[in-house]
Amino acid sequence: MWADSESKIDYLNYSEVSEMICDLISDDSMLPISLGVYGTWGVGKSSILHLIGSQLESEDKNLIVFFDAWLYQDFEEAKSALMTVIAKAIYEAAPDSLKEKAADFYRRVNKLKLFGVAADVGALLAGAPTLGLFRKAAGSAQEMWEGTADEDDVTAVKDAAAEAGKKASGLLKPKEKRNAPEEIVAFRREFSALLEKLERRLIVFVDNLDRCLPPNAIATLEAMRLFLFMPNTAFIVAADEDMIRLSVEKHFKDPGSQHITDYLDKLIQIPLRVPKLGLQEVRAYLFMLAATKSDVAADKIEALRTYLIEKLRHSWSDDPPFDVNQVAIRLGIAMGHELRGTLETMDRLAGLLTHSKQVNGNPRIVKRLLNVVRMRGLVARRRGMALDESTIAKLALFERCTDEGAIRTLNALISAAPGGKASIFAELEAPYDVVAPDKLPKEWQKYPDFVSDWLKLHPPLGGTDLRPAVYLSKETMPVKMSPQRISMKTSKAIEVILKTATLSSVASKKAIREIDAAEIREAMDEIIATMKRNPEWSKARDDFRGAFLLAKSNEIAHEKLVGFITTLPSRPRWMKALMRDETTGTPGSGV
Repeated sequence: MWADSESKIDYLNYSEVSEMICDLISDDSMLPISLGVYGTWGVGKSSILHLIGSQLESEDKNLIVFFDAWLYQDFEEAKSALMTVIAKAIYEAAPDSLKEKAADFYRRVNKLKLFGVAADVGALLAGAPTLGLFRKAAGSAQEMWEGTADEDDVTAVKDAAAEAGKKASGLLKPKEKRNAPEEIVAFRREFSALLEKLERRLIVFVDNLDRCLPPNAIATLEAMRLFLFMPNTAFIVAADEDMIRLSVEKHFKDPGSQHITDYLDKLIQIPLRVPKLGLQEVRAYLFMLAATKSDVAADKIEALRTYLIEKLRHSWSDDPPFDVNQVAIRLGIAMGHELRGTLETMDRLAGLLTHSKQVNGNPRIVKRLLNVVRMRGLVARRRGMALDESTIAKLALFERCTDEGAIRTLNALISAAPGGKASIFAELEAPYDVVAPDKLPKEWQKYPDFVSDWLKLHPPLGGTDLRPAVYLSKETMPVKMSPQRISMKTSKAIEVILKTATLSSVASKKAIREIDAAEIREAMDEIIATMKRNPEWSKARDDFRGAFLLAKSNEIAHEKLVGFITTLPSRPRWMKALMRDETTGTPGSGV
């Protein structure tokens, strides 16, 4: 089995990206700088951050700070959390001659954290007017920055920030907004001087920002802008750009696509996207995963890694691609070695894992799929089942790349066939270059290209008793693991569904049609999770109406909602009436 976490060893030639980023940061003339490492869930953003960190840590001038934004979700105000982590790192890195200055800075940040008003101070010092109440508040804010504030100062700042919010849309015109007060300028100057005396570059890695709720994601970005984007600093933010754009959109109330782009461009100077994996990268990744779980000596595995990375770097040239034989030679394994069979299986899987829309070469999905295959193989051996990992992998891939209906049809064909040998495989595997969709079961016809390629994948299934494989798929970890992320389109659809005022809502019905079929399960899971957070069921609820409409449109969503309803202590009268009106007329009979 392989750990489902970021890797600190480069299997995918990501070191090319990390080396480029290190070159930028190591050039003092480029500082201050902010970089975005963009990519969807599971493509290796965190791994790239670790590669960058490992390279930069070798230079004493660099002070590295890793900030996991998701770790502080719901625990601290995001601005003060980021500031506290950085202040602590500076204090620990300071020599004795600067300990007191570093401690003063740490105490100042910690004071804000204890008062719990970092957001209010930030709002005030970022441009609130200093007239009347605000003059008093500005003075109080300075006291807080210096660590000498009392409760009256805290109250003054809170009152001023609240008043600023009231006036922002009326009294204050955009041209009347003032520059940040001298307090924030002094704070930035002192912080910059501290870094200069340390003679260090402050390099802050911000990871998992796209896992945060929009307010926390925006607060972290604002902390970068308001407080820490100054000379001798570099920020590297790893995130799914679509999820951050969604956070900006929700936080600023539909600002428009161009304004979202402008906002991100001002915060992230240099965006870099994790390269999409091609066939050769996936092959190399699979070979390395197989090698690391073998009994081959570590030096030979490292030699293979170096060889594969070099081949990937020259994949643009006429240099012929690597193959299983070359990999086996570098690992020092003979023809009959068990690892060689695993490598051949990996090689056959690589094409479908690269090109399948449900996998798309995503390293984390690949690793999870292989973990399922490995676990099922172990169970099969313990129970004396005549199944090899190639057959298990082929069937697991079908599960991953199709839907519930297609999987049920596959299992039904196997279960109904004499000896578990479904005749459809013998009919379709050999004679066709491309299988005509009308020759496939109805439930498979949605995936004609995938099924056609899948049928040609070794080993052939015709004439094989596949009943053990059906048993394994039901008794072990499912391949349809919920992804950590759903698409922005589905996220927007869920927002609309949760606000369903009536069952005839045109907007909700349109939103349901916008959800990709592959994300229905995750969409209903998200809606149910939202409903669970509100235990009040005495009055009719918009979120349940939306869930009800989604359940009516899809069998999987229907099963999910029925399961949720059974967990409720009782069904309120309004829920029974809704289901009675929409189903058979019998109270409480169906969703």
